Amino acid sequence: MKITFMGAARTVSGSCYILECGNKRFAVDCGMHQGNLEIEKRNWNFDKYDAKHIDFILITHAHIDHSGLLPALVSKGYKNPVYCTAPTRDLMEIMLLDSAHIQEMEAEWANRTRMRHGEQPIRSLYSIADAEHTIPLLATIEYGKSFSPAPGLNVTFKNAGHILGSAFIEIDYEQDGKRTRAVFSGDLGRPEQLIVEDPEDMEHADYIFMESTYGNRNHPDEEHSLDELAKAIDYSYKNGEKVVIPAFAVERSQQIIYSLFLLRRQGRLPADMPVYLDSPLAIRATEIFRKHPEFYDEQTQEFIRKGEHPLDLPNLHFTESREQSQAINESKGPSVIISASGMANAGRVKHHLFHNLWKPGASVVFVGWQGVGTPGRKILNGAKSIRIFGEEVKVNANIFTINGFSGHAGQDELLDWLSTMQGKPVKIMLVHGEAEVQKQFAALITERFGFEVHIPEYMEELELEPGEALAPVVDMDVARPPVDWAFLLKDSESLYTELKARIRDVSKKPWVDQVELRDRLLNVNREIVALISEM
Repeated sequence: MKITFMGAARTVSGSCYILECGNKRFAVDCGMHQGNLEIEKRNWNFDKYDAKHIDFILITHAHIDHSGLLPALVSKGYKNPVYCTAPTRDLMEIMLLDSAHIQEMEAEWANRTRMRHGEQPIRSLYSIADAEHTIPLLATIEYGKSFSPAPGLNVTFKNAGHILGSAFIEIDYEQDGKRTRAVFSGDLGRPEQLIVEDPEDMEHADYIFMESTYGNRNHPDEEHSLDELAKAIDYSYKNGEKVVIPAFAVERSQQIIYSLFLLRRQGRLPADMPVYLDSPLAIRATEIFRKHPEFYDEQTQEFIRKGEHPLDLPNLHFTESREQSQAINESKGPSVIISASGMANAGRVKHHLFHNLWKPGASVVFVGWQGVGTPGRKILNGAKSIRIFGEEVKVNANIFTINGFSGHAGQDELLDWLSTMQGKPVKIMLVHGEAEVQKQFAALITERFGFEVHIPEYMEELELEPGEALAPVVDMDVARPPVDWAFLLKDSESLYTELKARIRDVSKKPWVDQVELRDRLLNVNREIVALISEM
C-alpha cells in the first residue's frame, strides 16, 4: 500500500492521507489547512488530490481540519461515497455549509479591495453550492461493524472519544499474501471526558498513524479546570465585566456549557450572570448533540434520567443574529460569552475581544490549542497588544489558559492507548502535531515501547511493505520551502537606502504632507518592532 501525506505532517491541520491499494485510490480524512499564509496556500493544491480518481473517502470526525476540503474536492469532480458515523454526518452538514459561507464572504471582502486597486478578482476556495453537493455523498457507518468499500479492503470505525461521533479507523488489506492492518487514530479523546464515551482500545495493528497534538505534556484534571473557570467567572463578576471564551463551535462549546452546568450545581456560577452562546454554528451543533443522546457517556445519561440536561442552563441565551451579538457588548454588567472561533482569528469572538480585551476587570479564557500565528497564540505568548480590525488593542484583561478542556488525549493518555501494542512489531507514523512536540514524543515512544517511529513530511510518499524498512520519498522544497533570509535582508537594506535618499526631497514638501509621511513611517517602524519582538 502506498500512502501520500497530504496534510497534518509536522503541523496540526489539513489531515488527509491518500492511499493506493491494488487498483483502488482512496483517502482517510480531507481536512482544511489552517494557520499562517504559507500553510493555508496548501488548500489550493487541487491537482495533487486528483479528486476525480478517488474511489471513496473515510472521515474520522467532523472538525474542519479533518473534513473541510471535501467541498473543494467535489468542486473538482469527486462524486463517490464519504463514509462517516451518524453524528459526524449531521455535524459535517452544518460545518461544511458554514465553512462555505466563510469562503464566499472572505473572497467577496478581498475582491472589494482588489477591485479598488485595479486587480483581478479571486474566487473562493469553494462555494455554498459545492457544500450542498457534498451532503448527499455522506454515508453513515456504525461503530464496530466492519464493511468492505472495495474488494480486498475491510474497514472498521471505532470510538475515538474525541467529539460526538469521532472514530479511529482500522483498515485491513492483503498485501503479498499477508493480511495487514493500518490504523488511523484521527483525534484521540481523553478518558472521563465530558459528554462522550472513552476511546476504545486497539486489538492489533501493523502500522499506526497517530495524532500527537499533546505528545509533550499532560492536561490538568477536570476538577482543576472547573476551579480555573470558576476563578475567571468570580474575577470578572466582582469587577462587573465580561468573561470571553473563544471556543470551537463543535465539542468545545458544548463542553463549556456542560462545565457551567456543573458549576451552577456547585453554587459557583452566579444565578444572575447571563451566559451567551454567540455562534450560530455552535447553536446548531448543540442541537445536534442533543439529537444523539445514544452517543453520550453514562454520567451524562444519568443526569438526563434525573431530569437535568447538562446542555441546559436557566440563564443560557442563544444569540443567532448579528444584532443580538452586538447587544451583548452594549449591555452593562458581567456575563459569560462563549463565541467562535477557538483561536480568536475569525468570527464574532474578534468583536468581543475588541470590546473587552483592554479592560482590566475582564477575563479571556482559552480552552483549546492555539495555532502558530493566531491572535490566541500571540496573547498566550505574552503579547502586550494585538491588532484587531486594523487597530492595536491592549491586553489588559486577566488571561486564563485551561488545557483540561482539551478534547485531545495528553501524553500519558496517548501512551496508554499505545500500550495495548506493547511487545508487537508495530510501526508508528506521528501526525497531527507540531514538529518539536513530535520529536519529543517519538523519543519517548521508542524508549517506552521500542517501537520504530517515523515523522512524515508534507507530500511525503511512503510504501507500506510488511517486513521491509520504511523508505520515505520526500521533496523538501515542497515540504518545507526554504526561506532566503539573505535576499530579504538585502532587499530591506536597499529599500532603507532609498528611503534615506528620498528624505532630502521630502523635507522640501509642505509641512502637512511631511507629517502624513512621518506617521506612515512610524507605523512601518512599529510593525518592524513587533516583528523583532516575535523573533
